[in-house]
Amino acid sequence: MLKAVILIGGPQKGTRFRPLSFEVPKPLFPVAGVPMLQHHIEACSKVPNLKEILLIGFYQPNEALSRFLVTAQQEFKVAIRYLQEFSALGTGGGIYHFRDQILSGGPQAFFVMNADVCCEFPLLQMLEFQKQHEETHQYIMLGTTANRTQSLNYGCIVAKADTQEVLHYVEKPGTFVSDIINCGIYLFSPSIFKHIAEVFKRNQQDVQLCSSCISEENSSWQRTEVIRLEQDIFTALAGRGQLYVYKTEGFWSQIKSAGSAIYASRLYLDQYHITHPERLAQNREGAPIILGNVYIHPTANVDPTAVLGPNVSIGMGVTIGAGVRVRESIILHGAVLQDHSCVLNTIVGWDSSIGRWARVEGTPSDPNPNDPYAKIDSETLFREGKLTPSITILGCNVSIPAEVVILNSIVLPHKELSRSFKNQIIL
Repeated sequence: MLKAVILIGGPQKGTRFRPLSFEVPKPLFPVAGVPMLQHHIEACSKVPNLKEILLIGFYQPNEALSRFLVTAQQEFKVAIRYLQEFSALGTGGGIYHFRDQILSGGPQAFFVMNADVCCEFPLLQMLEFQKQHEETHQYIMLGTTANRTQSLNYGCIVAKADTQEVLHYVEKPGTFVSDIINCGIYLFSPSIFKHIAEVFKRNQQDVQLCSSCISEENSSWQRTEVIRLEQDIFTALAGRGQLYVYKTEGFWSQIKSAGSAIYASRLYLDQYHITHPERLAQNREGAPIILGNVYIHPTANVDPTAVLGPNVSIGMGVTIGAGVRVRESIILHGAVLQDHSCVLNTIVGWDSSIGRWARVEGTPSDPNPNDPYAKIDSETLFREGKLTPSITILGCNVSIPAEVVILNSIVLPHKELSRSFKNQIIL
């Protein structure tokens, strides 16, 4: 029997995802028409003998999350539960805190996945890789190739060329270590908890040592239960003949910022040709003109003179008027794009409206298309005191008047704009 654990984080994370994360927990943000988490759950549901999926995070249980869990269980016929941490415990602390729940029923192995990645999820291949070398390969991490410069932003893996044993692991190194990076997806045998327990005991000893020399308020950062898989576990396991890397040639990207959600949407829409052709809109008589990959929710109302694509995702109950042009964008449920408006490289928030002949445009933050190993850069919001040009984001219930231009801007929820803006955060 197998299980899967998906680490979904919590509200104080996802700050780069604002203002979109104000309305919905980031893992439920729709990417290519379905919640980000659904891609993970669907991949897990295809693994034979995988009996349960546990979501671990510190979101308060809310209606959106509960509703999602119920529908996902019905659709994918797999048990799914949410386990809430009392505070952020780190990638290793969360699974250690809930180890009894993970180990109940006696799984031979379990997957651990970060929610904020988009990927082909080669879970069956990772299992096969583990089975081929059962005596040694107790812990497998998924790796992919990045370019030299960008590898510094990730966990870097140095592995033996013939066996793929991890010899050295460094999280976000200061200088170049390796172009193989950690994808945030792992396959562990239950013995991993022995190694996490060692770190937990060490943390406890450190706290006891420190408690005599620092006051109670200052010691809160020294939480014994905060354990990071990357820095605390993998660094120690490397070179001990137990940790291996399975390298994927398939697509992979992080979803840290709103701009990376549009890029992830493109990767998933492209994969739909194989996995879900029914989700891709087709050119038909009396229907809008579709260029490239486009997802349109069945409840959306799109004028046949609109031109959509490539890489467009239209949510539930969206209304798109005559002559509207949408490209490289995500339009969230209930939004209205009035006649002849133009939306490029933008996320339009829930129930927002864009007036006639208005133009809303952002700057794509895509990886270099000429470099097969390029990843999306997690751009800082500001550079040299100026807002970095990136995709435009309209929060929920934003109203854009007719005939204005909004360029490279972030508009917080419930705003009614009266004029054009460029390179602004509109509070």
